[in-house]
Amino acid sequence: MKIDGVAHRSIWPAEHGRSVHIIDQTRLPHGFVTTELATLDAAATAIRDMWVRGAPLIGATAAYGLAMALARDPSDAGLAKAAALLAATRPTAINLRWALDAVTARVAPLAEDQRAAAAWAKASEICEEDVAVNHAIGRHGLTLIREIAARKNQDKGKGEPVNILTHCNAGWLATVDWGTATSPIYQAHDAGIPVHVWVDETRPRNQGAGLTAWELGRHGVPHRLVVDNAGGHLMQHGLVDMVIVGTDRTTATGDVCNKIGTYLKALAAHDNGVPFHVALPSSTIDWSVRDGLREIPIEERSGREVTHLTGLTQDGRVETVAVTPPTTEAANPAFDVTPARLVTSLITERGICAASADGLASLFPERRAA
Repeated sequence: MKIDGVAHRSIWPAEHGRSVHIIDQTRLPHGFVTTELATLDAAATAIRDMWVRGAPLIGATAAYGLAMALARDPSDAGLAKAAALLAATRPTAINLRWALDAVTARVAPLAEDQRAAAAWAKASEICEEDVAVNHAIGRHGLTLIREIAARKNQDKGKGEPVNILTHCNAGWLATVDWGTATSPIYQAHDAGIPVHVWVDETRPRNQGAGLTAWELGRHGVPHRLVVDNAGGHLMQHGLVDMVIVGTDRTTATGDVCNKIGTYLKALAAHDNGVPFHVALPSSTIDWSVRDGLREIPIEERSGREVTHLTGLTQDGRVETVAVTPPTTEAANPAFDVTPARLVTSLITERGICAASADGLASLFPERRAA
């Protein structure tokens, strides 16, 4: 994707091929800072402290982290220790485990002196596959936007934008490129279809305000920021044509685990007849889980993310301030689960399907018996 006309990815290898560069997303939107990750510990810190975030990007970073670990200790014990360390950084996003399993399967049969290079090649393959998958998600999701645009322009006249609400950041910053929920939006915008995005702020870490708004603005996509609680109001007044969100884990039956607050948007969409779509790569599907509410672990993050806010002061300094009384404790569940019954469709790299076991099996028949 583009930042002020210049193409970027969210993670890319250094020229010497022994480390990777990332965009430090904790510095956005007030500063564009890139950081080099050259060790296992650096990769683990980047994932755990959310320098990188978003299920696909977490997986890609973990894959490179495992490759860097094997360059130092390619033994079976080293492989197992590094994979366990990375797996513990973020418990909810399934892509993390998927990427680690993929790299481990590639290198485990090899001699120790071949493992680091093979792991690096697999990590690069995961990144390229992510780009292709997200572009395909966008092509399929674009058909939904085209249908709404055609209907609106027939009813209201040419040039009426398609109003899309999204939650959190499922943009290119959450993947290697294109994004999941944003891929159809970017492709519609680039194709000349008028679109307008309502961006949820997404408390407490404000990924919508700090990341989605930043990347949409830098690419030139019209958008407006709204507080998290405004979505239902907008839908009641006919100001939202569709909702597209991403997901960190999707069950084999179509339940969707995404950033906290997604469930409430789905409820509002259901009550107002607004289509609620979820964009996801198949690597985000956990085929071993059938009941999202009972089986998906929900990450509980630090209460300080709720009790404090970070922003830019008038004199250009980035400051963190408390917004609660000092004696107030905070709970901070990072995700919630949206039941499949509230999801209009799942948009995958293979096409669009119903959020159900049968719907997913129609696109992934090889997993039907899993």
